[in-house]
Amino acid sequence: QVQLVESGGGLVQAGGSLRLSCAASGRTFSSYGMGWFRQAPGKEREFVAAINWIVINTRYADSVKGRFTISRDNAKNTLYLQMNSLNPDDTAMYYCALRSNSGSAFTTPTEALQYTYWGQGTQVTVSS
Repeated sequence: QVQLVESGGGLVQAGGSLRLSCAASGRTFSSYGMGWFRQAPGKEREFVAAINWIVINTRYADSVKGRFTISRDNAKNTLYLQMNSLNPDDTAMYYCALRSNSGSAFTTPTEALQYTYWGQGTQVTVSS
């Protein structure tokens, strides 16, 4: 089975940076990629970033493009989200997710339904 564990969240001032990590274990090698999602209090879960390591493609939400970078360390089996120039609107619980071996290997989906396995989340709080 697959297990995803996020870490790296915390409290940071506006303009600061954080790097989130997602350690993966289990049968992750057949997946087409992974993604980051976030959910703020009173708001719906939203897409943040995704990586497809089959076709080597990344996608970002417009709200984070240019500020966030998604990457993967194969040796450590870990997904990262480097977050720079943080603002209070980035405050949310951040979740990493793993795609199953389904759908198209040539797409990098932004829909949560395309991701099968989820971590427990890590809280990011950005103060003004």
